[in-house]
Amino acid sequence: MRFSLDQLQMFTQVVKSGSFSAAGRQLGKTQSTISAAIANLETDLGVDLFDRTNRSPVLTASGHKLLIQADAVLARCMTFEAHAQCLSDNVEPSLTLAIETPYGPIMPVLKAFEQAFPFVDLIIRHPVHGDVSELVGNAEAELGVAFSQPGYPKELAFQQLGKLIMLHVCHPDHPLARLDTVTFDDLHVHRRLAFSAHANKLPSSEYLRSTQLWQAENYLALLEMVRAALGWATLPRQLIQRELARGELVELPLSAYPHTDWQIGVDLLWARQRPLGKAGRWLKEKLQGNKVFELDRNGQITTL
Repeated sequence: MRFSLDQLQMFTQVVKSGSFSAAGRQLGKTQSTISAAIANLETDLGVDLFDRTNRSPVLTASGHKLLIQADAVLARCMTFEAHAQCLSDNVEPSLTLAIETPYGPIMPVLKAFEQAFPFVDLIIRHPVHGDVSELVGNAEAELGVAFSQPGYPKELAFQQLGKLIMLHVCHPDHPLARLDTVTFDDLHVHRRLAFSAHANKLPSSEYLRSTQLWQAENYLALLEMVRAALGWATLPRQLIQRELARGELVELPLSAYPHTDWQIGVDLLWARQRPLGKAGRWLKEKLQGNKVFELDRNGQITTL
């Protein structure tokens, strides 16, 4: 390469400052140093960057074109330098977060993470075989956000982040949709569609057993199965708000709790004995401080 980054920086600074002398003051260099550097750059490139017939240098047509390239090169160099600085600070190059809950409540934390650690690759995993606690326990994820379960393996630590509402729903043409109130016995005689990772692990899920059970490995699959009228399912309300508003799904009014919502805790999980890197510690702390909540049918927040 015949030219240097210093020459490109001086070139762009002359344009910003409007003169060689002003650019020199900004960069802490003499006017003669700036003039010589620009002249050498023009020689190396084989084009005139400035028209010097006026008192102040004016970009030529070629100078306008090359200014765009020079700005891009300098921007990439700054990114390169920042990335190297990030790695030198012992920040892990990637971080895996397992999530089985709706993503909306934790998106503000992910946005802040992107600003704080722009060069850390964030890998979001949704449990397919097994649940979030298994992914964290097996070191396949550093952190996990999951619906609360009655117990976790002793090697895992957890903190509840808040509560979300689960709804029992079906297709409008399903037989359960014709009932004014629905009992657990009504549910038991119809096919249940359940999230396989914890079909029987959520608090109070023992009341939801059915003589027919189809399972799926993610909530989106369950949603499509309910939309096809294959059975009833228990889904996070935040996941199905649009379908409910459009009348594509119907909430089942359970007689067991007609005036309250079924609220399930949302937990943050991590391994007790496995230390987190700098980015992982930051993300864990921010998630711990992020309240997960929504408004219940009475307009009250689910997390105080």
